[in-house]
Amino acid sequence: MNGLIIFGVLICCGFFFGRAFEKAHYRSITKREHQLSHLSITTGRAPSFAEDDIGELKLVQGCVVISIDYFKRVVATLISFLGGNLNPYETLLDRARREAILRLKESCPNAAEIVNVRIETSSIYKGSKNQVGSVEVLAYGTAIFKNSQ
Repeated sequence: MNGLIIFGVLICCGFFFGRAFEKAHYRSITKREHQLSHLSITTGRAPSFAEDDIGELKLVQGCVVISIDYFKRVVATLISFLGGNLNPYETLLDRARREAILRLKESCPNAAEIVNVRIETSSIYKGSKNQVGSVEVLAYGTAIFKNSQ
């Protein structure tokens, strides 16, 4: 009985604190995305301006590792047992992807544009039951700086 009570308390703490931290992270992401919205990124290889204006090219990257909280892991286990979209993992990947792109942009704030952007994901930790524990997202591309004339 005590084990069940402890499990219930942990689930409640995970639910409330996990949601609070996730919402705070999303607010931070949204604010930083707005601040860096002037820096465009594309998956194409050519810049959107004349090649004569290119001054410097630089390989840039942004990497983040985010782990899933206990509550989301329990919910994802129940959903996978019953079937359906795994929303807890979708929000985990969304946050990680957006954070990696922001870190990519923050690594070269004076660039004119970032081209040839690619995103790689990998699960870097699996629990004892082969469940996702942490996800790594790496965003990389070529930053183009204009000639300073």
